[in-house]
Amino acid sequence: MTDRVYPASKPNGTTTTATSAGAAAGPTFPAPKSQLYNPNRHPYRPQPNNRRRRRPRRSCLCLCCFWSILIITALLFLAAIAGAAMYVLYRPQRPAFSVSALRMAQFKLTTAAADDSTHLTTRLNLTISSKNPNKKLIFYFDPIAITSLSNQVQIANGSFQSFTSDPNNITIIHSTLITTSQVLDADSVSSIKSDLKRKSGLPIKILLDTKVIVKLDALKSEKVGIRVTCEGIRSSVPKGKSPSIANTSNARCKVDLRVKIWKWTF
Repeated sequence: MTDRVYPASKPNGTTTTATSAGAAAGPTFPAPKSQLYNPNRHPYRPQPNNRRRRRPRRSCLCLCCFWSILIITALLFLAAIAGAAMYVLYRPQRPAFSVSALRMAQFKLTTAAADDSTHLTTRLNLTISSKNPNKKLIFYFDPIAITSLSNQVQIANGSFQSFTSDPNNITIIHSTLITTSQVLDADSVSSIKSDLKRKSGLPIKILLDTKVIVKLDALKSEKVGIRVTCEGIRSSVPKGKSPSIANTSNARCKVDLRVKIWKWTF
């Protein structure tokens, strides 16, 4: 038989090509961890900046302060306008007081032999007129506490009942001021005895303390404390049973508001 000759098998071109391509591309590395998918990993959430949070709070606080100050200023401005308009329309005035008469019925200094203390007993008859000079305002007075002083030494006290003072009206206040066996210290005794030697007599000051409500048409105020101070009065000591008449020609009375803040009165 005739032998057949077969051609040699060709090399695998595909394998050679892939190997050469891989060698040319270089070595391969695993994918970085950040690119790997992890279902249990929490997504990245950027933390908010704390400084950015504070700015809105500060701006809100500034706005609140600004509007509060603006509203208070506006209210004060409106109140000032209303007060000025009321003053121009009604011309409100304080009540006026004057001393009409003062009679000293008794004034006695006695010294106790047991303890050598000095006692004062007095009796004064006081007449004061109260005038309301306004055309529209009405004054409602509480009971009045009346005190009589001589060089800051209290010599008598009394009171007067509450009353209403209508516009352009005059109210006459009659009161009897007394003190019985009031103990005086050495300084008060020496001051009184020194004034008794003077020809002009004792200097007397009258204090009236009360509270008043002011009414204007339908408007009515709260109670306001006032003090009436009357000075310039001189009186001699009575002799016998007839009372001495004080000199009130130079007497002047002024009215002051009494504002009480906690424990202090101004």
